Order: sequence, then structure tokens, then C-alpha cells
Amino acid sequence: MLTIDIHTHILPENLPDWGKKFGYGEFTRLEHHKPCCARMMKGTKFFREIESNCWSAEKRIEECNAHGVSIQVLSTIPVLFNYWAKPQDGLEIAKYLNNHIAEVVSLHPTKFIGLGTVPLQDVDLAIKELEYCKSIGLVGVQIGSNINQQNLNEEVYHPFYQACEALDMCIFVHPWEMMGEQNMQKYWLPWLVGMPAETSRAICSMLLGGVFEKYKKLRVAFAHGGGSFPFTQGRIAHGYDCRPDLVAIDNPVHPNNFKGKFYVDSLVHSPKALDYLTDIMGEDFVALGSDYPFPLGENIPGNLIKKHITDKHLQEKLLSLNAIKWLNLKTTA
Repeated sequence: MLTIDIHTHILPENLPDWGKKFGYGEFTRLEHHKPCCARMMKGTKFFREIESNCWSAEKRIEECNAHGVSIQVLSTIPVLFNYWAKPQDGLEIAKYLNNHIAEVVSLHPTKFIGLGTVPLQDVDLAIKELEYCKSIGLVGVQIGSNINQQNLNEEVYHPFYQACEALDMCIFVHPWEMMGEQNMQKYWLPWLVGMPAETSRAICSMLLGGVFEKYKKLRVAFAHGGGSFPFTQGRIAHGYDCRPDLVAIDNPVHPNNFKGKFYVDSLVHSPKALDYLTDIMGEDFVALGSDYPFPLGENIPGNLIKKHITDKHLQEKLLSLNAIKWLNLKTTA
């Protein structure tokens, strides 16, 4: 059965030392300290250890074949969004990363599909880079759950959504710069607690802000099963009902009417959670996403769907058909 993983991350094997070039900031760089391994450094601070499957297309293909994954959708690692950087510097970094992803896709067009990144700290530059992404064969973009702590419903980002509609480019929203991160460093809580909340923040800002009503052709998917949104949706709806003066200020459409307006990936790690997610989101709006190649992702992409979902048609929807609709693929080969 065709399997498309919409949530995987990649970066070039070598990154320029942008901090040295630009003269400021904790830009991410790589220290290749032993074969097939590298340290991701934010300035002088250690961020994460990565292995060659984070940059090697050949290693990724080998692991895809072992795991039964037909196609990976490639996007950058969110720490490389760099929305805090000066706009022109952010554009230079985005173009470097986008060219790399486009090159990987062009070398292996039946195995990879590419999403770009854009400098949303300057929407005009972001739209120009979106157009460039389209021109080099990328099918959409990945963006953060907030832009320097601005929510995604802010009016300044609406021209970007309009451009995504016009160019037929999908959007993948990934949490980053989690709210409250500095106050919960112990126990890996920014990743375990902050990321689900941050994803819900992005969904709620777009839903309650009326973005999906205004841009009805926009194709948006959210990472990590929509975070905490599916499991707190009843609370959100009740808040809309009991305090419309606070919640229903930008969108008259009730938040209960969210089904069919956006997609989520399947990364929930639990059979019962997957059942609930498929039920509340609708079986046509959940697509396989693994967060490959990182440890908090699904170790064998698609394993939960393949082992837990016994209905073959539903399994096919979650493994590929819904991804094809979100990506608006004319062909999968």
C-alpha cells in the first residue's frame, strides 16, 4: 500500500556559519565530530545530536525502504526558521535551505516531495520566496506556530495566505518557540507539554481569527496530531458559547464547525488517541506524519496505523490518500 509521510525533517550536511557572516545571533551550525554524526549548535550552545539520516538522502531511502514508506515530504528543522533574524538574512538562509530540498527532490523525484521555508518576519519577502519555492518544484511551505510570538491570524500574514491560495501551495504548521519554554526546562517539558499547547495555539488563532473562512481554498496541516486542540475542542467551543465577548470577536462561525477546514498528522503515539483523532477530525483529514528522524517521532513511520487500523480503506486514507489531497498531487510518481 502506498505510504506518504507528510512530517519529516531534513537539513544540508554542511551549514554556513551564519553567525560569523552576519555578526550577530545564535544561528544554528553543525559540528561534525565523528562519522555519520553531528552536533547542532545554536551559537556556542549545544542543541541536539543528529545522525546522517538527517542529511543523507541515501540513508533516508534505505530506512524508508526498511520501514515501508513510499514517499517522504521533506521540510526543514524548525530551529532553522530564524524568524528573529534580520529579514534579508532570513531570506538568504531560507533560499539556501530551499535550494537544498529542491535538489534532493530533483535527484530522487519518486521518493521525496519538498516543502520550503520563508522569512515570515517580512511578509513581502516571504511571498517572493514562496514564488521562488514554486518555481523550483516545491509544493508548499512549512511555517512556525507563531512568528516572533505573533499569532498566525494577524492581519499582516493574510497576504501570505492569499498568495498560498493563488499559487496552490499547501502549508504545514509546526510548533516552535514554545510559550512558557523558559519556565519549564526540566523533564523535557517544552517538547512534551509546550509543543501540543503551541500547536493548539496556532489552530485556535487561525480558526477563531477567521482565516479558514476568508481563505477557503487554503490547504493547511498541523503537526503532532493537532497538539492539544482535538482533546480540548469541547472546552474551546464552550468558551465560545459562554464568553462570546472574548472568544467570538473576529469570527461568527462557531468553532464546532472546524471539521474539513484543515488537516492534522497522525503523530499521537496511542491507539485510543488515533481512534479519537480520526473520529473528531474526520477520517479524510488525518495523514501519516512521523517526525522522522527524531526520537520523539514514530520509530517506524506508519506502524500505528498499519497495526491498529483494520479497515483497509481507512488505512489507505491515513497512509496516503489524505496526504495526496492536502498536497494536491496530480500523480504520486
